[in-house]
Amino acid sequence: MGTLGRAIYTVGSWIRGTGQAIDRLGSRFHGGYYIEEQLSRHRTLLNIFDKAPVLDKDVFVAPSAAVIGDVQIGKGSSIWYGSVLRGDVNRIRVGSGTNIQDNSLVHVAKSNLSGKVLPTIIGDNVTVGHSAVLHGCTVEDEAFVGMGAILLDGVVVEKNAMVAAGALVRQNTKVPSGEVWAGNPAKFLRKLTDEEIAFISQSATNYTNLAQVHAAENSKSYDEIAFEKVLRKKYATKDEEYDSMLGVVREIPPELILPDNILPDKANKALQN
Repeated sequence: MGTLGRAIYTVGSWIRGTGQAIDRLGSRFHGGYYIEEQLSRHRTLLNIFDKAPVLDKDVFVAPSAAVIGDVQIGKGSSIWYGSVLRGDVNRIRVGSGTNIQDNSLVHVAKSNLSGKVLPTIIGDNVTVGHSAVLHGCTVEDEAFVGMGAILLDGVVVEKNAMVAAGALVRQNTKVPSGEVWAGNPAKFLRKLTDEEIAFISQSATNYTNLAQVHAAENSKSYDEIAFEKVLRKKYATKDEEYDSMLGVVREIPPELILPDNILPDKANKALQN
């Protein structure tokens, strides 16, 4: 970092510190409603060396996840809570419509016993279950990696193949298309049924849709959350049988049914009814 860059960085730190001080002062003026929020230094996207993550605008990265370095993620994919994708000594590529679920780890290999330089490549519409570990491997389109599974360097999981939950797939192993592998070390278990192959694709679609709901929830402002809380409390005691005896019709506002952000003007109209 040159002299100019260092000076700009220092000024930025001063401005951020001043902003935090003003925020603390403003919070104290709230009186009985005073809530002090601690600034989190966690960043979901982090550069490493000269490499920065490249994500499609429709990607959902949970607030507690971390995407680091040379990582590219395609449209409609989702990185869930607590997951880490670390592309520091090699690259990570994730296709479209893929979900990497909570507490999973994706890393890469700079070198290993075979001397190979191995990135981690994950295709389109792949499901990676909770707490899985993928290291220097390739998972092709519409494959399924079960919860807690471990894929070591050089592993290839072919299209429409499944690695069962808790399986350990040893180095340079190929899991052929249409097969389920399970155990430690993982071995061929059986062929996938047509229903299971269809489920793999549907699982990816389900998570793409669910990610949109979580993205909407995470983007809500404090006011939107507060209005929604009031509305839910108002309509929580609805008793259709009792209401029918009184001749009362209470229509639940669509804001409480659809996973959309609640706008203040909509909430005010609902409260006035």
